Amino acid sequence: MSQSTVNAASILRPEEVNELVIQPLTQESVAFLASTVVQTDSHDYRIPTLTSDPDVAWTAEGAEITADDAELDEVVVTPKKVAGLTVVSNELAADSTPEATSVIGNRLVQSLRRKIDTAWFGASVANGPNGLESITYTNVYAGAAYGNLDAFLEAQVEAEKLGAKVTSFVAHPNTILELATLKKATDSNEPLLQSDPASPSGRVIAGVPLITSPDAADDGSVFAVPKPVAFVVVRKDVEVVVDSSAFFTSDRVAIRAVARVGFGFPHEAAIVKVNRTDAP
Repeated sequence: MSQSTVNAASILRPEEVNELVIQPLTQESVAFLASTVVQTDSHDYRIPTLTSDPDVAWTAEGAEITADDAELDEVVVTPKKVAGLTVVSNELAADSTPEATSVIGNRLVQSLRRKIDTAWFGASVANGPNGLESITYTNVYAGAAYGNLDAFLEAQVEAEKLGAKVTSFVAHPNTILELATLKKATDSNEPLLQSDPASPSGRVIAGVPLITSPDAADDGSVFAVPKPVAFVVVRKDVEVVVDSSAFFTSDRVAIRAVARVGFGFPHEAAIVKVNRTDAP
C-alpha cells in the first residue's frame, strides 16, 4: 500500500529525531565515539586530503618568497541508507509521555547502532559503506597472547610518525577482558590497565580511552584510531515514520527509522591495528 497522509505520518518532529536518535547514536555507537561526526545535506561529502606539503625555505629579509603549490586530493563519502523497523501497540504509539517516546527511540537506536558499528568494523557490506577492514591501515603484531601493553605504545608511535595522535582504542569485550586481567607483576593483583578519571567504569591505555564494542572482531585485535582521520558522515534527513496499515488487524503500528550514514578515512595508514594473527 502506498503511503499517504492517511496511513503514514511522522511520529517525531525533526528536533525530537535529533534528541531521541542522533544524540543517543553519538553517545552509544563506537563508530560515532571514535570518529569525527559530520552532518550534511548533500548526496556526497568531500574530505580534502593533502598528498604533498608545500615547500618552504629559509629566506633572506626582503627577498622574494618562492611559491609552491600544495598537492590536494579528496575522499568522497556517499552516505548509505540504513533502516530499522519496530512494531508497537497503538496505545504506546499514541502515548505522548516522555517515557513512552523514549521506549520507541531506544529500540530504534539499538537497531541502527548495531548495523552501523558492524559495518564500521567490517570490510564491505551489501548496500552499505566500507569499514576499517577495507582500508590500508598500519599493522602492529602483539604476539600470540598479550603479556604487556607494549604493542599499544608502538601503535601510538606509528600513528605519531604520520602526524596523527591516537584518541581511542576499540576492541571486542572479550579482548578488553583479557587486557583488564593483566597484572603489573607476577605476584601482584593490581591490574595493568589504568582507570579512566573521566569515567569510573572506563579504562585507558597510556592515557587513551579503551572502548568496548560487541561488533568488533573477537580475535584479540584492537584498532587504534585517531579521530581526525576517521569520519562518520550522516545525512540530515533522518526520519522516523509510523504506518498503521500493515498491522491494522492487530491494532499495532510499524515505526520505521531511516538514516543515511557513510564512513571516510582520509589518512588510512594513521589508523593502526594491533593484532595477534599477522606475525611479521
